[in-house]
Order: sequence, then structure tokens, then C-alpha cells
Amino acid sequence: MTEVKEAGPFERIVTIDIEGDVLEEAKSRAARKLAGEIKLKGFRPGRAPRQVVERAVGADTLQREAVEEALPALVADALREAELLPVVPPSIEEMRDTDDGVQVDVRITLWPRPESGPDPVGRKITVERPAVADEDVQRQIDMMRDQFAELDDVSREAFDGDYVLVDVTTSRDGGDVAEGSANDLLYEVGSNAFLPGMDEPLRGTAAGHIAEFTTTLPESIGEAGGTEVTARVLVKQVKAKRLPDLTDEWVDDVSEFETVDEMRSTLREQMAAMHVAQLRAELEHKTIQELRDELDVDLPEALVAAEMESTLHRFAHRLEQSGIDIQQYLQITGQSEDAFVDDLRSQAEANLKTRILLETYARTEGLTVEDADIDEAIGSLAAASQMDAGEYRAAVEKSGQGEALAGDILRRKAIDRLLEVVVPVDADGTEIEMPAPPAAGQEDGEATVADDDSDESGTVEPAEVDE
Repeated sequence: MTEVKEAGPFERIVTIDIEGDVLEEAKSRAARKLAGEIKLKGFRPGRAPRQVVERAVGADTLQREAVEEALPALVADALREAELLPVVPPSIEEMRDTDDGVQVDVRITLWPRPESGPDPVGRKITVERPAVADEDVQRQIDMMRDQFAELDDVSREAFDGDYVLVDVTTSRDGGDVAEGSANDLLYEVGSNAFLPGMDEPLRGTAAGHIAEFTTTLPESIGEAGGTEVTARVLVKQVKAKRLPDLTDEWVDDVSEFETVDEMRSTLREQMAAMHVAQLRAELEHKTIQELRDELDVDLPEALVAAEMESTLHRFAHRLEQSGIDIQQYLQITGQSEDAFVDDLRSQAEANLKTRILLETYARTEGLTVEDADIDEAIGSLAAASQMDAGEYRAAVEKSGQGEALAGDILRRKAIDRLLEVVVPVDADGTEIEMPAPPAAGQEDGEATVADDDSDESGTVEPAEVDE
């Protein structure tokens, strides 16, 4: 008979008896397995009798192997009987000999399900009030004008934003260095785009001026990269930007707009929409962060460890795509391994608490995922992946990610409901009217859910599926 004891709010100790006949059968299987793994003089691999194997490895080792052989099926039966669903692999806590076999205590970690979470209704969340100033619109217009600017020769000195036509000669130990030299180079003063330290001696110079300075050639410049050289720069011309006049004729020529007023109006609308999206993202982040910090839940250590491993795996994969590994990352950032592990743990705990918070709120609000929700999500994800919806659905089902997708949708629903019941306010405490979220299909096709690699709420990308 299986015995189940509480070992914490979300952990159980399941005691399993491995009776003598079951243990003996497991020892025989374990002995055959060991016989194929170790070399025993006078016997071919896998042919040594159990007694020979037991003398070679020891009775205790054989018994441990036998327990590991027999335990998975017994644990599975015990979990079905006790109606327990572990979220990480069960672990052996303690093992004891009995009169007729072995008794094993197995620790089972359950997914935390608090009865309730912090109350979000009417909670004031301070965010930045969305506003589009005339200066913001003008800045966008000036950036557009800058793209069509022409360069005029001027007889004055050059300053940041001006261009100079220069000949650059670099030398070391009396000899020219080709890698840092250039003729008729059109260079923007203040851009720091060619040789380190080149901008300062060029500021305030006019045509005919010669500037000299010492610099270190960039590593990427060639064989001489990383060496110190003397640079000599001859300023041949100074050129200033001339922005086009902002007229209806110019706007009609270079854009889809017909008039300046139409361009200003459209830019203002676009920037306002962007600010609204930023407001919603900020409100979502701050709401989840505040509620998560108040969530009273004890995270099982095994669950935290599993999330740390998963977070590390995702992070290492991203680093690998950049061509570096964890050790190189630590060297580049100057971070110690202890600090990295502490940060990893904080991220893992934040990820778990965010997910628990949203699932708890979804449960208390009675939120569910319907077939129509799944259909809509698969349609959006398939479009984002440029796949046929039917093929994407089949791939999701084949990879066993249907449950994960449903969880993503449920947590997204919880976030949307939270944003309906909290009250966004500005720094003065004045309530901000929250615009309605974009209709389905107006945003990107990602299924969103707070479960990221940092201690902030975020979004999860579409599930990766094998075609």
C-alpha cells in the first residue's frame, strides 16, 4: 500500500515498498545490464552469472541498480493511485532495508497552485502618460529631410555634423601603414567612424589645415590592426548639409503624402499609436511585477532548479548563435560564476512566480481556453511562420506542444483581464484612459505569455515545431 506524506505546500513524500520477489527479479535484470557494461575475466560481455557480477560490483551496488530498475514502474503506479502529477522527475529521498525487500521514500514535486493571489482590482499603476509633442513630429520630419540633404562647399571651419574631404596617411617607425590611409575620404565630423580620436583634431579646422594625432588602428582594419600609429590628415574641403525646404511640392515628390499638413497629421497618428503600444507594454510589465512581488508562494527547490536549467539552456543557445559560450560571456562581462548563478536563480524564480500568478488569476476568474482560441492562435502562428494552418496544427500535435500553446493562450487572457481591472495613472496620480487593445491580427502573430529569461514579464515566441 502506498503511503503519501506532505513535505511542503507543493511537495509530497511517497513511500514505496519493493517486495522481495520484485527486488530479486530487478536484481537479475540489473545484473544482466551490468554484465554488459563491465569487463569480467573469463566471460563475454553480458554472459557473466549474477553471482559473479554481484561479487565484482558489491551487493550494495547491485541493490541500488535493482532499485533504479524497479522503481520507475512502481512510482508510476503509485502516482496514479494517489492522483499526483509531478512537474519534475521524482527523486529518491531515502532507502531502507525491510524484512522482505526495500522501502524507498520518493520526493514528488507538484506545480504550485495557490488558492488566490494579490487583488488587482482598482490597483493604481503609475506609467508614463502617452503624448506626442510638436517637437517629436518635427524631429521625425527633420530626420526625413536629412536623408535627402545635399552637401555644399563652405569656407568656414568644420564642426560636428559637417563633412570634410580629407587625405589620411598613417605611419609607424618612419614607414607608411597602408591599412589606415585613405585618399579623398568624405568623413562626417563627430561620427567616430574611421580612426579612433580623429574627430577632436578635425573640429574647428578649415580647408588646407593639416591635423596630426596618435591613434590605435582598429583590429578589423587588417594585419596592422591593434598597432599604434601616427595619423596625418589633410583637410581639402569642408562641406555642410543643406536640408531641402519643407514644402508641399517636396513632400509630394519624396513621399506618399501630398502636403506637409497631411504628413504631419499621419506621423502624429502613427506616433500616437506607438505610444499607446508602449503604454500598454509598460502597464503590463509593472502590473505583473507588482503583483508577482506580492504573491505568497513557496517555490519547491526542485522546480527552481529545473527552471534554472531551462533558462540556462535558452541563454546558452542564444550565446551559441552569437558564436560565444558561457565562459567567454563571463569574461566579456566581467561577471563571476557565483554572480551569474545568483542572477540565473533570480530569473528562474521570477519566471515561475509570473506563470503561477497568471494561472492563479485565470483560475479565480474562471478563464478557459476554447477551441476557437486554439484555432485563432494556430492561424496567427501559421501565418507568422509562413505555413499552412493545417500543417502547423499537425506539427503542433505531433510535437506534443498543444498543451503548451493552450497555456500560453490562458496566460495571455489573464494578462488582458488584469489590464482591464487595474487603473493606470501618471506621475501626478491622475488616471489615464487606457485605449482598447488592437483587434486580433493587427499585432504580430506571436502567442504571448509572461515567461521570459529575465525578472520582468515578457512574451514567448511562437512554439517551434518540426515540420
